[in-house]
Amino acid sequence: MVHFSEFNHAAAYQVTPLLSACVHISSWIDTLSQQRPYASAQSLMDLAAQQSQNWTWTEIETALATHPRIGEKKAKVELTEQEANFSDREQSGVKQDEYTQRALFEGNVAYEQKFGFIFLIKAAGLSSEQILSALQQRLQHDLETEKKIVHEQLAAIALLRLSQGIQA
Repeated sequence: MVHFSEFNHAAAYQVTPLLSACVHISSWIDTLSQQRPYASAQSLMDLAAQQSQNWTWTEIETALATHPRIGEKKAKVELTEQEANFSDREQSGVKQDEYTQRALFEGNVAYEQKFGFIFLIKAAGLSSEQILSALQQRLQHDLETEKKIVHEQLAAIALLRLSQGIQA
């Protein structure tokens, strides 16, 4: 966690790791870094939300590689310590019992086979049952609907991580 005033006045190379841990989308990271200093933490969050609307599907797909399957610890690429900590916190409500793990694994595989990318959900504050229910519901979607939802979920995760990473 970094204090807002430090974030505002640090060199770009010093804020990049925090922004990258929120989401691996260079255009978003660069814009948020270049627009400093911000009048308030809220103005930073507002720009972050606005910029997330500009993400392309290619950028989103690339960013998905840094997210482990729900219920798992490993992503397709190695996570930084900060990314792993964010992910662990976000998935803290997921039960580790055998039934839940099996259901999540089977749902994840079915989802990936249907859509070609991982099931992404902002898991913070959700129970295993809520996540499994959302997974089953989203398996009924078409590809375009699901891409929109993944975009929304990735943006929500990035904004949550940014708000947790910046101390006002």
